[in-house]
Amino acid sequence: MTPIEVFSIANIIVLPMWILLVFLPRWKITRFLIDYKVIPIILSVLYTFYIVLYTIHYGVINFSSLSSVMTIFTQENALLAGWLHYLAFDLLVGMWIVNQNKFLGLNQLLIAPCLFLTFMFGPLGFLLFIVIKAIKNRIR
Repeated sequence: MTPIEVFSIANIIVLPMWILLVFLPRWKITRFLIDYKVIPIILSVLYTFYIVLYTIHYGVINFSSLSSVMTIFTQENALLAGWLHYLAFDLLVGMWIVNQNKFLGLNQLLIAPCLFLTFMFGPLGFLLFIVIKAIKNRIR
């Protein structure tokens, strides 16, 4: 499989999970996927493969400067690994938000924007959720 195909497949497999998180967070299948971290594990395996591939071809990964990181991401395997990293961790944050909401009991209409922003912009959705959670806890 080419990196382009893996990129497409990875994007395809995360989208249904995000839809489930937004629209069916309590459904038995959604809960199974959240509890066992099925999609993040698949992404993590792919990530590991592409990081190892990069290391075999280019040696030790140097994150010591912005210039070094920019050079790393000029290589297709490293860039794909970076994208898989984003997909996996953003999805884990989305799953965490849904799990946190089991205790908070916020309306799904408040959680949906947090999940959408986490899907699209990672830390922005996380930050919105933290702000909403803090407001909810202050009101209690």
